Amino acid sequence: MAAASENDDTSLNNQLKPDSEPTSVNLSPPPPAEEKPLSKNAQKKQLKQQRYEAKKAEKKAQEKEHKRKEGERKHKEWEETLANATEEERLKLIESRRSLRKERMEKRSEEKEKKMERLTKAKEIGQNIVIDVDFPHLMSESEISSLVQQIMYCYAVNGRSSSPCHLWLTGVQGEMSTQLDKLPGFEKWFIEKESRCYIEAMADRKENLVYLTADSETILEDLDPKDIYIIGGLVDRNRFKGITMNKAQEQGIKTAKLPIGEYMKMSSSQVLTVNQVLEILVKFLETRDWKTSFFTVIPQRKRTGVDPVVDCSKSERLSEEHQEEDDHLERKKVCVEAPLESGS
Repeated sequence: MAAASENDDTSLNNQLKPDSEPTSVNLSPPPPAEEKPLSKNAQKKQLKQQRYEAKKAEKKAQEKEHKRKEGERKHKEWEETLANATEEERLKLIESRRSLRKERMEKRSEEKEKKMERLTKAKEIGQNIVIDVDFPHLMSESEISSLVQQIMYCYAVNGRSSSPCHLWLTGVQGEMSTQLDKLPGFEKWFIEKESRCYIEAMADRKENLVYLTADSETILEDLDPKDIYIIGGLVDRNRFKGITMNKAQEQGIKTAKLPIGEYMKMSSSQVLTVNQVLEILVKFLETRDWKTSFFTVIPQRKRTGVDPVVDCSKSERLSEEHQEEDDHLERKKVCVEAPLESGS
């Protein structure tokens, strides 16, 4: 009986045992795909950019050190002047310095009031220009930070202009919004800030939307007060070619490109920064002259040095001050879909 019982148990176990062992499932995430190695040309461009950034950082450090030493020198001279002066002369020097400081403060206050008057007028009747920042998903945190710096420069340039535009920021969300909020005084900026995309925020004026992109076949001859011009803000190191053109086509809005090729020949580096594009437009609002706008803003190193023949009626002699601004206007390197005549 014991043997029979044991056989029964064995038979039951064999019935309950599956035909094959279950296959183990690997739930761990797949290994990351290997990054495609850069081409020799891309490596050269990357190395050139790294050298440029290093040189710029070194220059900035030198300027900071020079400014510090200059401040110490002036302070020392002031202290020596006071030490060698009589009591009466010392009081007069101090009073004179206070008067100069007060005069500077009053001048700054007056300039600020005039600036607010210009921006208020621009909000009512000025040219509408949008910076589309609806690309945070395509950028790293450092790239977003770089774009935010460009936006800061855009606001400063527009505020100084005698004919400022009505400036908009659309698509301000997530990390982009967080970075912008870190800018000193951003909450007081005289600018339109929209969390929605321009296509939603300006749905009632869709027929007036014009996206500026290098891939457009339409050349922008003039700025129409009724139109709203859009600049694509994307720090992508030229990774996403044609992205703004595709976006505009999907949304069914007009596109255009700046007539740069009619006035100058660009070098191999055809990428403009966000603030350069904005400044070109603002300069055109002041002068109604494309050539003056381009030669004032676009750095010499981005030109070949041999410019095409242009209509003499369009040309205007530029001041040395404009030429000296080349390096100043470059500032941080931020790649965008710049509205050049030829695609980047």
